[in-house]
Amino acid sequence: MDNYAVIFDMDGVIAHTNPYHTEAFKQFFDKYRVPYTEQEFEDHMYGKHNSYIMNYFFKRVIEGDEFIRLEQEKEGLFREIYKTQVKPIDGFLTFLAALKAEGFRTGVATSAPRANLDLIMDGLGFESQMESILASEDVTAHKPDPEIYLKSASNLGVSPANCVIFEDSFSGVSAAINAGANVVGVLTSHTKEQLPPCRYYISDYHDISIDHIKQLLTPRHA
Repeated sequence: MDNYAVIFDMDGVIAHTNPYHTEAFKQFFDKYRVPYTEQEFEDHMYGKHNSYIMNYFFKRVIEGDEFIRLEQEKEGLFREIYKTQVKPIDGFLTFLAALKAEGFRTGVATSAPRANLDLIMDGLGFESQMESILASEDVTAHKPDPEIYLKSASNLGVSPANCVIFEDSFSGVSAAINAGANVVGVLTSHTKEQLPPCRYYISDYHDISIDHIKQLLTPRHA
């Protein structure tokens, strides 16, 4: 299966980090007296790049050195909160091992900073199993733009049509669809109805098998 690839987003797909991002943002926004609601977190935080999140919640343009400073502060807070809580979504490591045993190329593509990705890869020990590793710093356009998935497919030497991408957010699913890939919706943060239409849905990795992946990669006209 080395002409095919499986690519994973990170937050909400490899690890259920969103509750910890929420707590970090609450502490961060409280410090700066920025108002927020739980619904706003769901609509404007999950799956979004920090530049969008900061601009939305602060209600002004945040860029340049100010953005870098605020992002580093918030993400440092997240890593401090999460560093003792790192664990995979149920079944992920076993499913990844099965993909590698079948010869699939695999990658991770996240809108999060590389330091967050390194924390999770180090905690779960899967870095050596990924042939492509991309984080926020590796792209100029963020999800729902397909750049990160087009670049991942290129790194893996496969066509986007020969990729299955696991995503959990509206912007992430949109990015994968925009790249021309097959998308599995991971229902950790949203319901099916809150996401663009996916080829398949899972709650965790016990809901999917290698046979499912092969079926998703079968041409739909075949």
